[in-house]
Amino acid sequence: MSGIVRVYKRDDEGTLHFREAWFDEDYAQFVMNFGVVGHQSTTEETDVADPDAAEGLLDAFAVQCAEDGYAEIPEGEQFWVVAQFALKTKEGTDRDRYLEEKAKDALISHLAWRGLGTVERSEFTDYKLNIFCLCPDVNKAVNAIKICARGEDLDFTKLSIGAAPFNEPANFKLKHSAKPATGFSL
Repeated sequence: MSGIVRVYKRDDEGTLHFREAWFDEDYAQFVMNFGVVGHQSTTEETDVADPDAAEGLLDAFAVQCAEDGYAEIPEGEQFWVVAQFALKTKEGTDRDRYLEEKAKDALISHLAWRGLGTVERSEFTDYKLNIFCLCPDVNKAVNAIKICARGEDLDFTKLSIGAAPFNEPANFKLKHSAKPATGFSL
């Protein structure tokens, strides 16, 4: 299985739209998810007989998207958006590891259903938990992360968010901080 097809297109007004599709093996369904980036998407599922049939649907989906002007956004044109949680200990506690799993799961879902990107990795550094997201739209991703953190009770008062172009990971700029801050560092 080729995994997931995820493509984007700007309309005449400059609004970014997305389409994605995959085969859900657990439910034997071909799933299409689409909408305006930053907004809750529309999802359609189709029952399929087997993975080969799903592969055919995925190929047809990719062809139709290309014909409609949709294309992948290269990583180099996307942004790192990091949700950073301040911790009480240097290396993190069991409670912080629970926060890491809860936050990653919540962000994976929240960003995906809005076409806002993917959670790529997380790490503990000195007194911080960093969750790295690869996103096509910084401002919409920052807003979505704030909404998700509040809605999922993810220690919003300890959240800072930084962003940097994909090819400039040393140039993070602070985009949100729950506490007064002048900069963002990993």
